[in-house]
Amino acid sequence: MRVLLVGAGGVGTAVTRIAARRPFFEVMVVADYDPARAAAAVAALDGDARFVAERIDAADEAAVAALLARHRCDVLLNATDPRFVMPLFGAARTAGATYVDMAMSLSRPHPERPHQECGVKLGDAQFAEADDWAAAGALALVGMGVEPGLSDVFARYAADELFDEIEEIGIRDGANLTVDGYDFAPSFSIWTTIEECLNPPVVYEADRGWFTTAPFSEPEVFDFPEGIGPVECVNVEHEEVLLVPRWVKADRVTFKYGLGAEFVETLRTLHRLGLDGTTPVTVPSAQGPVRVSPRDVVAACLPDPATLGERMHGKTCAGTWVRGVKDGAPREVYLYHVVDNQWSMAEYGSQAVVWQTAVNPVVALELLATGAWSGAGVLGPEAFPARPFLDLLTEYGSPWGLREQ
Repeated sequence: MRVLLVGAGGVGTAVTRIAARRPFFEVMVVADYDPARAAAAVAALDGDARFVAERIDAADEAAVAALLARHRCDVLLNATDPRFVMPLFGAARTAGATYVDMAMSLSRPHPERPHQECGVKLGDAQFAEADDWAAAGALALVGMGVEPGLSDVFARYAADELFDEIEEIGIRDGANLTVDGYDFAPSFSIWTTIEECLNPPVVYEADRGWFTTAPFSEPEVFDFPEGIGPVECVNVEHEEVLLVPRWVKADRVTFKYGLGAEFVETLRTLHRLGLDGTTPVTVPSAQGPVRVSPRDVVAACLPDPATLGERMHGKTCAGTWVRGVKDGAPREVYLYHVVDNQWSMAEYGSQAVVWQTAVNPVVALELLATGAWSGAGVLGPEAFPARPFLDLLTEYGSPWGLREQ
C-alpha cells in the first residue's frame, strides 16, 4: 500500500506517528499546503524512509491527482477539514485510488424550514457518485474517524452480535478535558466544530426518514465511563445519523455531543455576531481593504488544537448507545472508547482528541491492505464486518469497552 496523506495538522501528524509503528504500507506521502508543517511531521519520525513530505493545495483537484500518480499512491487519506472533501474525493477517483476520509461533504440547511426538513445532507455530494465508484470497482470509505468512524463500527457490531432488534442507536460523545490557561480552547478544529454545532441537527426515524431539529435541542444527561461521569449532551449535526441507517436497521438514530453550557453559549454568541459565517467580508488594514471569512478569523484567534496537549488534562470518550431486544428481552448497552490525554501525550506526543480520531483510519487502512476489508462504491464503516476492526484496534494498544446500561 502506498498512501497519500493530505493534511499534516493535528490529526494528520497523529496518523503518521501511529502508522510509523505498523508494517502494512510501503510509502506514506505527507502533503500539506504549508510545506514546513509536512516536513516537521516527517522529521519527527526518526528517519523512517517510508515517509515523504510534499506541498499540495487540497483544493486543486488536478494537482492532487498528479501527486497521487507521481508517487504511485493507491490510497488517498483525507485529514483536512470538510471544505476539501469534494476536490480530494474527485482527485482519488481520477487517479484510480481508494479514498478514505474522516468527515463527509458539507450540508446546506433547507432554505425555508431549516429546523424541520433536511436541505442538502452531509455526504449527499459523495453518495451522488456512488454508482460511478461501484461501476469502476473503486472504493471510497467515508466517515472513518472516531465519530463518525469507530462509532459506526460499534453500531454494526451491536446489530451483528448484541441485538435481534434495535429500537434506537444514539452516538454519545463526552469528556472531562480541561486546558490550562484558556477560558475557551476547543480540542478539535474550531472550523469543524462551528459547522457541526450550529447547523440544524439531523435525526433519523424509520417511519419518517431524516429530519432536522433546532441546534442544541433535546438536552439529556449521559453518564460516561472511566471517571468522566455525567455530562449534558445535546443534538448536533453529525455524519453517523446519515450513515448508520443505510446499513443498520434501527427505529431511531441520533447524535448528541457533551458540550457544556459555557461552550454552547460561546457558539451561540459567535452565531449572533455573524462570526460563524464563511462568506468573506471586507476588513480595513494598513495595506488596504482585505476580504476574509469571519470563521477563519475566529480560528486564527484561537490556539491550534494540536498544540494544546501539554496543557490538557482528562479523558475523552466516544461511544454508541444502543437500545433494543435480544432473545426476547430488553437490552441496553454503551459501546465506548476512552483515551486519557496523559497516556496519548506520553505514548505518541499527540493530544487525546486528535489521537483518538487518527487511530481509526490507520486501523482501517491496515484492514484494507490485508484484505480483511474490501468493497466497491461509496461505503461507510457500517458496510464492513466490525469484529476485525475492533480486534485490530485492541492490538494497537487502545482497547474498547462495553457497558450494560
